[in-house]
This record gives sequence, structure tokens and C-alpha cells, in this order.
Amino acid sequence: EYYVLGTGTPQENRCLSDLNAGEENKVSFVYCNFNKFLKNNPETVLSWIGILRKVPNSILCLLENPPSGIAHLRKYIKDVTSLTGHNDGKEINSRIHFLPWEANPFDHQMRNQDFCNVVLDSHPYNGHTTAQDALYGGVPIITRSDGEDMASRVTTSANKVLGLEELNTNSSSHLIDVAVKIGTDQKFFQTIRNHLIGTCLQQNPMHEYWDVQRYVKDFERGLKMSWERYVSGENPDHVFVTNDESKFISATSGSTKDEL
Repeated sequence: EYYVLGTGTPQENRCLSDLNAGEENKVSFVYCNFNKFLKNNPETVLSWIGILRKVPNSILCLLENPPSGIAHLRKYIKDVTSLTGHNDGKEINSRIHFLPWEANPFDHQMRNQDFCNVVLDSHPYNGHTTAQDALYGGVPIITRSDGEDMASRVTTSANKVLGLEELNTNSSSHLIDVAVKIGTDQKFFQTIRNHLIGTCLQQNPMHEYWDVQRYVKDFERGLKMSWERYVSGENPDHVFVTNDESKFISATSGSTKDEL
């Protein structure tokens, strides 16, 4: 057998590890992370190990980005599992697989739904473009929301707008708990996935997360509001663009002023 783009389930495609594996090697759930290796610090990798230990027959699908980093990642997993007394590095490594780089961005986006049940986000540097590829492919993302800068809260914001705040976690242990639940509770997983796909298919009106024209219009309004505050000599403050009309809401006084 061989993989054809746009076909098969994540369990069937097995991150291209062994498409001819028998029933005894059946995959229960596929976690993914398609970020560059440089985004994944030791704490993130340790959370992956913890999840694989708690979800039997699950696998982790990563991107060869770069291929030269694979040996270093595998060595780290072997070493850290030995140092912590688990000595299961070989078994954990056997459940981590790598997809080759796909130069065509549209084909890569489609691969998300073919290979991933759920994405495990990187922390503190989230996925950005890779996250949007996954979400639009109907693949939910579990992330951490305890970062303090923009790069660490990208997926937190996305999940909030999409109505998937139960996938926003506040620590590594919390992320592991949610990942284990979604990997072992089929009803919970399907509810989350169906909701996400529903936002992608929503029309009249289009869901606000996917409505790019609306986003551009609101962003322009926000820039105009900020500029008008600056030229009028007002102090910097938060600017909120509401669904109905643009308003400035002072973070200090709570007062509201209609857009000029």
C-alpha cells in the first residue's frame, strides 16, 4: 500500500511509518506537531512523552524540519527517559514518526487532515501558519495559555474565537491531561472536531474567525481609532473593535466613546 494525498484516516496513514502494519500494531490516536524543531523546548518534548505513556497505541507525527535534527531529538528522548528512571526511551521513540517536507503549501495543508487527529502546540513559541493550516483542515489544537507574549498566545486567541477554550491549558501537566482525555474519550474528541469543522463550513454569516474581509475591515478601523487618539493628544490605551461598530473602551475608566 502507499499514501495518496487526501485519502485515509490518521490511524490508517500512521505518519507513513508502516502502511502495511497488521491489526496487532493498530494505532489508536495520532498527535501531531508540524513546527520547526527549534520551537520545541525540553518541557514541550517531556509533555509529548507523558502523553504517549498515558494513551496506549498512540503515536506522535512530526515534520522533518530539519532532517538533521531527528537524531538529536531521538537521543534526547533516550537520555531523558533514562535519567528519570523510566528507561522506556526505545519504546517512546518507536512511536514517534516523521513526515518529509512538502514544498507545496496547499498539499501540506491537506496533509493535516490525513495524518492528524489533534495537534499539540509548541510552547512558548506557538505555531502560526502551521496552526491555521491545521484548524482549517478540521484538526483541533491543544495549547498552553500561560505565556506572556504574543508568540505564545496565538493559538489561545484562535481557540477562544472558535469556541474551543477547553483546549487552552495553563501548564504542562494541564496540557497532558487534556491531550489524554481527547485521545481516550472518543465522544469528547468528536464533539470538539465537529464544532471546529462547523465553524469552517458556516455561512450567512461566515464565522468571524474565517471571515478575512471582515478582519481586514475591523483592523483598518482599529488603526484609524489609534491614529485619531494620537493626533488628538490622548494617552495610549486599549482599543476594541466591536462586532457592530468600532468603539474605544478605556481600560482605566471603563468609559466608551463612539468612533469619530
